[in-house]
Amino acid sequence: MCLAIPARVIALTGPEQALVDLGGIRKPVCITLVPDAAVGDYVIVHVGHAIGRIDPDEALRTLALFGELAALDAAAAAAADNTAPRVAQPQP
Repeated sequence: MCLAIPARVIALTGPEQALVDLGGIRKPVCITLVPDAAVGDYVIVHVGHAIGRIDPDEALRTLALFGELAALDAAAAAAADNTAPRVAQPQP
């Protein structure tokens, strides 16, 4: 299975290169497949390559869903920690 993530182009840094914002993390990406990408556009990024442009509203909805999934995962991990059997520590 492959995963591509929406990212906002924040700078064009060279021929076929851009800097994107991935939820506060800035990463350089190749924009060879999206040569018309401009600052402010949302692109779909897969393994360091922008593979297409995406509508800003759709990008924001997708990013919100990723945020919800992360919150659910954190809640599930916390619940698992609370229900795990505790091993008594030896007393000195």
